Amino acid sequence: MIDLAPPADLLKPIGQAADRISGAAQDKIRQTAADFEATFLAQMMKPMFEGLSTDGPFGGGHAEQTWRSFMVDEMAKKTVAAGGIGLAVSVMSEMLKMQEQSQ
Repeated sequence: MIDLAPPADLLKPIGQAADRISGAAQDKIRQTAADFEATFLAQMMKPMFEGLSTDGPFGGGHAEQTWRSFMVDEMAKKTVAAGGIGLAVSVMSEMLKMQEQSQ
């Protein structure tokens, strides 16, 4: 069985960069990382729905096919809001490290 817990070095404090960055900037970094994770998940989910038929009594026909990409994007956003797969944490950590190195 594979351990899905993040590595311990990702959970330790980032360093002084997090202290020097304002709360608004940290929120923006957090949102950017979450958006990146949602985009990644949406790209991973799209192939799951490509071969599905939209016909039948419960299918949405042409309209479902047209709006499917929006549905996949929203499913990815909801997945991230529910905790995601941990990619946003890694991305945020790297963004803060890059901020620290640039200062």
